[in-house]
Amino acid sequence: MSGPVLPGVIRQIGYIVQDFDKAIATWLELGVGPFYVLRSVTQTGVYRGEECTVTLTIGFANSGDLQVEVIHQDNDAPSIYSEFTSAGGDGFHQLAYWTDDFDAALAAGKAAGWPVVWSGGDAGVARYAYFEPPPGTAATIIELMELTPATAGMGELVRTAALNWDGTDPIRILNP
Repeated sequence: MSGPVLPGVIRQIGYIVQDFDKAIATWLELGVGPFYVLRSVTQTGVYRGEECTVTLTIGFANSGDLQVEVIHQDNDAPSIYSEFTSAGGDGFHQLAYWTDDFDAALAAGKAAGWPVVWSGGDAGVARYAYFEPPPGTAATIIELMELTPATAGMGELVRTAALNWDGTDPIRILNP
């Protein structure tokens, strides 16, 4: 590889965990927060060529400009998430890039020979793709997230909340 495959800087580091609440508590102990949490979120996409629907609990917080995402799969559907935990994984899983030119970034990843192993979303709202880069890359999975008004707004909400966070209201539920 002669140059960058994906645009910009790493914006997010993702963790897939088997115990969501314990993982969030660990991050809070490290001073990372507050966490914005979505529970029982349904996500449909294509996992290794097959349609897939998962139910997730997801938390977002920032440390400086870097967002931390904690993911727990609540159901047992085959997915990029259950693949990781079934293999004994619990913890760091992915690095994410955010782009306003999703199609060009997706094409660049594919041109580098990185297979897309999980993808979905809606054009205009937000699309995502998870690449499986070659062995020896810094992460097992590289995520590409489309930067739209919705995703940019959520990113800014989480980043701003972390700036002068004093430890109060550490977990902020975003859905009922």
